Amino acid sequence: MESIFTQPIFWLVVIAVLLMAGFWPGRGPFWRRWKNNERQRRVLIEDGLKHIYTFRQREIPVTVESLAGAVELNRAQASELIAEMEQSALLHYGESGLELTPKGEALALHVVRAHRLWETHLADKTGLAPTDWHSQAERQEHNLTPAELDALAASLGHPVYDPHGDPIPTEKGVDAPSSFALTEAKPNQTLRIVHLEDEPPVVFAQLVAEGLHPGMAIQVIEKNDQYLRFVGEGEERRLAPQLAANVEVQPVRQPNGQVLGNVQPLHSLRVGEEAKVVAVSRACRGPERRRLMDLGILPGVRIEVAMPSPMNDPVAYRVRDTLIALRRDQAQMILIERTPSGVAA
Repeated sequence: MESIFTQPIFWLVVIAVLLMAGFWPGRGPFWRRWKNNERQRRVLIEDGLKHIYTFRQREIPVTVESLAGAVELNRAQASELIAEMEQSALLHYGESGLELTPKGEALALHVVRAHRLWETHLADKTGLAPTDWHSQAERQEHNLTPAELDALAASLGHPVYDPHGDPIPTEKGVDAPSSFALTEAKPNQTLRIVHLEDEPPVVFAQLVAEGLHPGMAIQVIEKNDQYLRFVGEGEERRLAPQLAANVEVQPVRQPNGQVLGNVQPLHSLRVGEEAKVVAVSRACRGPERRRLMDLGILPGVRIEVAMPSPMNDPVAYRVRDTLIALRRDQAQMILIERTPSGVAA
């Protein structure tokens, strides 16, 4: 009797089954690999469009080399990517170099909006460190649909700026505030930080470590070739020019006492001293900010230093006849104004 394994029909069935398993839509390995390659190409195009849009917003010339560096390709591969985007009517060569078409700009704005909304979500809804916002948002920015972005914006209260101070695009584009680098500030000038550059990450990490954040009011005290010295939220800070160049500021047209340094961080109080809470620094976001508010740390509330711990960290404070313990880094985020006597009754 002839074996089934010698029958042509058997091998035809086997081949058919293998082909179906390999190319089955949504599940087969060949289909998954093809979809993965397709997604990688889409991400490259979107990153390229975002780079061109960002550079043109900053009035920086866009070149094949700058694009290659942004999307981590060699020059030949970047040229191929440009040709593909040109063929898809996403960009063209203008008088000033590469320019986005309306279709290309709309897609670039979508990616920028996704990135900045997701950074805002991470800042306000999670405990993720500020230095991780950018990298996490870069992973997510290619996954969100316009409908999902609208829902995300609504859940966040339709924010106008992201945590770095960058304007969040709407369907009409970006309304960027007029600003200049802190290195251009003059002594005795009162300013408000509107943007911290988040690239390169090592520079952004240093700015965060200095306690700087968008919305902080500062007054420049001294400026020279080695450093720029200023007061912000009651504390004096120094930045090297290389760091200060990554801080964008706007003039404060009507400075008041709080802007000029009458406000101090809570950790400056001594045992027995009392003060009035002015605000919680905008650098404090997400769950940490909500926790402080739940503890009663609200504008106008009286707060007194009750007792330190053996290591002076944390410290016990009295708020509305309740003792709460705050670490130094938490107390630094609470801005206070001393009472006239400065001593609790």
